[in-house]
Amino acid sequence: MKALVYQGPGLKSLEDRPKPEIQAPGDAIVRILKTTICGTDLHILKGDVPTCTPGRILGHEGVGVVEAVGAGVTAFRPGDHVLISCISSCGKCENCRRGMYSHCVTGGWILGNTIDGTQAEYVRIPHADTSLYPVPPGVDEEALVMLSDILPTGFECGVLNGKVAPGSTVAIVGAGPIGLATLLTAQFYSPSQIILIDLDDGRLEVARRFGATHTINSTDGKAAEAVLALTAGRGVDVSIEAVGIPATFVLCQDIVAPGGTIANIGVHGHPADLHLERLWSQNIAITTRLVDTVSTPMLLKTVQSRKVDPARLITHRFRLDQVLDAYDTFGRAAETRALKVIIEA
Repeated sequence: MKALVYQGPGLKSLEDRPKPEIQAPGDAIVRILKTTICGTDLHILKGDVPTCTPGRILGHEGVGVVEAVGAGVTAFRPGDHVLISCISSCGKCENCRRGMYSHCVTGGWILGNTIDGTQAEYVRIPHADTSLYPVPPGVDEEALVMLSDILPTGFECGVLNGKVAPGSTVAIVGAGPIGLATLLTAQFYSPSQIILIDLDDGRLEVARRFGATHTINSTDGKAAEAVLALTAGRGVDVSIEAVGIPATFVLCQDIVAPGGTIANIGVHGHPADLHLERLWSQNIAITTRLVDTVSTPMLLKTVQSRKVDPARLITHRFRLDQVLDAYDTFGRAAETRALKVIIEA
């Protein structure tokens, strides 16, 4: 089969690889129909994720068709169309029983990280009964690819961890796919202001179309002053970091109001400053999280009922044999205006 393989920092290639086989009774083999590239894949290529070693097939998102199942799989059978969760969970260990699937002792974020992933023609899914979701009839499968990772990530790590509430003020730092997914799902709770901050005017225009009440281009280094001006000098109740670099984490500290919450989503590959000399007395909370995908069933219903349309995040489409072009397009998003790319296998 064809597969996109990580070869070390800055290196990747499209290769022929053996088709995966059942290794455990709970496994399923899924033929990939559509997958995508995540910002986390770019972090891997930058060398920010040491658990992902050279030779790994990348990718942790997608929809497909079940090809084969192990003897222990009871919820799925060959021919079923399924959504692949970016998080694999056994459903039985202590962490899974706490709803913290991201820290499943035999799963978690393993696809495209510590085991081969979805940017291929086929993928092996461990713990298939609790790591796959049936595709509802009549739902756009391209749209569902956004439910593998970015929609639950934005919702759980940003909206829920940030405690977004009716009437609250929210700033999202980063208007990339994760920031925009956070924007879409924050509107479930009717905040009074949702401020999007980014360096790219094109993405800020998309944010306005998606429901942002205000947008700020931070190129001039005065984003914090602009947020304070919009909030009568108070700052925001919730500041959400959706980039993963030190400067954006510091900006979140600069704009959070007393009693507010800083919710980190971004994948950080380097240390970031925490200004406790300013914040120690401000009654703020700082949260971190790897998505657990506990919200995926709910999000599936919102998509099925057309309460949210994640297909709006899709800007480009490629075939699997064009995956290197897809990475180039996604990696140069400021020039190409790429948000999410769909790769058809």
